[in-house]
Formats: sequence, C-alpha cells, structure tokens
Amino acid sequence: MQKVWLKSYPPGVPAEIDPGRYASITALLEESFSTYRTKPAFACMGKEITYGQLDDISRRLAAWFQSRGLARGARIAIMMPNVLQYPIALAAILRAGYVVVNVNPLYTPRELEHQLKDSGAEAIVILENFASTLDAVVANTSVKHIVVASMGDLLGAKGCLVNFVVRRVKKMVPAWTLRGHVRFRDAIAANAPSAFKPVDQKGDDVAFLQYTGGTTGVSKGATLLHRNLIANVLQSAAWTEPGMVNLPADAQTVTVAALPLYHVFALTVCGLLSMHTGALTILIPNPRDIAGMIKELHGYAITTFPAVNTLYNAILDHPDFGKLDFSKLRVAIGGGMAVQEAVANRWFEKTHTPIVEGYGLSETSPIVACNPATVTEYTGTIGLPMPSTEISIRDDAGNELSIGEAGEICIRGPQVMAGYWQRPDETAKVMTPDGFFKSGDVGVVDARGYVKLVDRKKDMILVSGFNVYPNEVEDVVAKLPGVFEVAAVGVPDPHSGEAVKLFVVKKDPALTDKDVLDFCKKQLTGYKRPKLIEFRSELPKSNVGKILRRQLRDSHA
Repeated sequence: MQKVWLKSYPPGVPAEIDPGRYASITALLEESFSTYRTKPAFACMGKEITYGQLDDISRRLAAWFQSRGLARGARIAIMMPNVLQYPIALAAILRAGYVVVNVNPLYTPRELEHQLKDSGAEAIVILENFASTLDAVVANTSVKHIVVASMGDLLGAKGCLVNFVVRRVKKMVPAWTLRGHVRFRDAIAANAPSAFKPVDQKGDDVAFLQYTGGTTGVSKGATLLHRNLIANVLQSAAWTEPGMVNLPADAQTVTVAALPLYHVFALTVCGLLSMHTGALTILIPNPRDIAGMIKELHGYAITTFPAVNTLYNAILDHPDFGKLDFSKLRVAIGGGMAVQEAVANRWFEKTHTPIVEGYGLSETSPIVACNPATVTEYTGTIGLPMPSTEISIRDDAGNELSIGEAGEICIRGPQVMAGYWQRPDETAKVMTPDGFFKSGDVGVVDARGYVKLVDRKKDMILVSGFNVYPNEVEDVVAKLPGVFEVAAVGVPDPHSGEAVKLFVVKKDPALTDKDVLDFCKKQLTGYKRPKLIEFRSELPKSNVGKILRRQLRDSHA
C-alpha cells in the first residue's frame, strides 16, 4: 500500500510520532500534574478537582496500595462508572507500578468472577452500588484488598446528601458485607502524599489488561503496555490538533466523558489524552439519563465530544439539546460503532461541527484510523490510518491485496498490544509473522488512503459500541434446561445500532420467551441480553454441523 494515506493527511499532522517521548504513562501524567496544577481536571455532579488535587489524592491512594505489600506488577481492578474516584484510582495504580484491570460495573457475578480470576487481580476499587456483585464471588478469586467508594465521597458538604439519596431514597445499593474492606475515604486519609514511593517504570511495563472477546469470543485481557497507550495518546493529540487551531491559546478545552472510562475508547480519549492536554473532563456517571447529562453539562462551553452513534442520536432527540453551549465545539469523535449518515447530518446542522468517525479495537489501545478533524461532511469511511500506523489489507492466505480490493484489515503500529494475557495460543492466532494484528474486520483502502469497513468477519454483535460475542450468549442460554439448541445473531436496531436476537430450538415444549429472558437477566449484563427471541423446530447447519448464523441473520425480517 506504500502508505498512500499520507498524501491525504491535513497540513501539520506528522507521518510519525515518537512513543519514546515519555518513559511511562506515569511520566506523562506527572508532567500534566505539574504543568496544569491549578486548573480543574475533572468535574462530576457539580464538583471539580484540580490537577494538583488529583496528584495529591492519587499519591495518597498509591501509598495505601504500597503499604499493603502488593508486589510491583500486581493487578488491581477498577469497577466504577464515571465518578471522580475513577481517575484518582487510575493514576494511583499506574504510579505505584501496578496494572489496571478495567471492569464493567454492570457485570453479573459470573462475568466478574471470570475477569478477576483470569487477571489474577489481588485488589479492587469498587463503587458500593456494585459491591453485592463482588460479594457473591470474591471468595473464589485472589482479591485480598478491597477499597469501597461511595458516590458522595469527594463531593464535599453535599456528599452526605448524595449518599443518603443513593442508598435510602433510590435504593441503588443492594446489601453487601465484604469482610475486611476499607472505605475509599479512609484509604486516602491513611497516608500523607509524601508516603508514596515513586517507581522507576519503562515503556515495556504492562499498564492495562483490557478485556475483550477479541476475534473468538473467549473473554481475554489485551495486554497494553505503557508505550502502547503513550503512542495512542500522542497519535490522537497530533490528529485532533488541526481541529483546535482557532481556539484561544489560553482557553482550556472541555471534554465530555459520557462514554464509560472502563471502555478503551473513553479511557484513551477522555482519560489519558485529556490529562495530557490539560483539559477539563466532565464525568457523566449515567449517560442513559440524557436529561441528567444535559443538566450536568449546562454552563460549560464544550470543545470535545467523543461518543457513539446512539448517544449522539439520543442527545439530539432531547428537547433540552438547545440549552447546551456548542459555540466552542471543535471535535466530535464517533467511535465504537458505525456513525449513521442521518445522525451525522443532523449533528452538523445543529452544531456546525462534523462527527469525525474513527475505528479501533481494545487490542490497539484503541485508535487505528480516523477521519481528519478538519472534514466538513460525512465520508462513510473510518478515515485514514493514524501517524506511525500501517494498514495492510490481506486475503485468507495472508497475501497483501491491492488498492480497492476487500480483505482483512491488518494493523501494525506502536499502539498494538503485546498479546493476550497469558494466552500465547490466542495471540498466535491474531498476529502475522511480520507483526501485523489481524482485526477480523473486512475492509478496503481507496486510492486516497481512506479505509472503508465492508463487513465483520467475526459474528460479533455491536450494541451501542459494546462488543457482544454470540459464543458467550449461546453458552449461557444453552445452560437453561428447556433449551435444545440456540444461536445468537445481531439484527438492526434503531436505538443501539444492533440488538441481540436468539433463535432457540426447545427441548421442553413449555419453555417460553419469558423463561429465556429471565434467565439471561441473571447471567448477562444489560447490553448482552437478547431483545428478540424466535423459536424454531431446527437451525440451519453446515455439512460439518456448524450453525450458520449468517443464514439466520439474513432470515430476520
């Protein structure tokens, strides 16, 4: 392909970035803590914390972890939505030389147990709302140290009121015990910031285990090194800079973090990139509450708005959308799922800023390609490969195809993971001998270097930007006694892009769709649950007996 995309780069975007510019993510963060010390870093529920406070509190929490005797490289899970404790825990874990294991707080006990066991996590920082989930499985894991946060911890005087409402009025905290746990506030009060012992870190140290079904559906940790994330932050900064040119030099950018920080897209763009550039990030704990989100954003002049298509659509549809200040909006990044043209056009009409669509994966920290920040119209593509990134379109035999030919998108660059955590077998399946990661997605590169997604090679279902792997859903449903056979496929859905549809062959004639849905509710987090169920007498199969999901997808009217 000879990097045909470079000729389409906007002026000022470099062909290469230098991932060696920082020794570690810790070095990158400490530069920000010192440079932007007095500026607000994160805001949530009306409370702001400065970069200096983030530095101070994360040192205290890092010292607490160190005082537990955790060895360098120990895995520590974070199981929280977007609250102020999240960036503090993130910075503390990384600074103390540990590895962050991001956990979706809505996981069921089964899903949480798998991730904690697989990662070997020895500690966890969890919001009390989800402590009952941990309670159910903690005895089966290696977790010895538990820090429990509550919504009001860092909200000052109104924190007590917030906790009362969350616990007593809204009843959002199911009963839990968790013997030996420590409260977040006690953990940060236990040590002075000076008790923290800095750790010498290198780019090849592991920073995150980011769990994904990858291309096969077995949930495994993409091992992301410090240098992988540094590379993607610097690539993203270089890429978005042309979109920021006419902002006043002293203006602080304001980023909306409506996407959860445990998702790799938000982690890089709303977490690490924001801190690197000294932005103020507005944390939205519950993006499904559109009215609440709009209220939270009121009074801020938003400059950067990363989101998935469904979120853009929902916020555009809200009657209070007009109350938001988009006069300084420079970059709206669409990722996680395809941006629909109708949504992109409406967004541009209302805000005069295009949605810039990008593409990435957990295994690539995540951003691989993106439309230029200077585009003014919908392109229908996932844009151009990022600086220092190569894309190669290959056939099933691994041969590189020419411009305009469709094949598997393979990626090589400094943001590509070191491999799957303790799964050399799975790593070998996705890496080529010349160091390209096989995405499992089918695409084509045009003469200008723009990449278009054609199809997903894997049967993955994309619900509001989250990967749902049919294997996992099928494995769960197959455990229901009345089920003989089951297949899960993705079908178009106006709200979430795709929804999960089950095709079930009954073993027990009395089985109802309610039985199946109730069972899924206990075993699967919300976005993985089926929306539709169709009972059939048999499922289509190949000559070797493999259920043909594609035929089922095509049969959905």
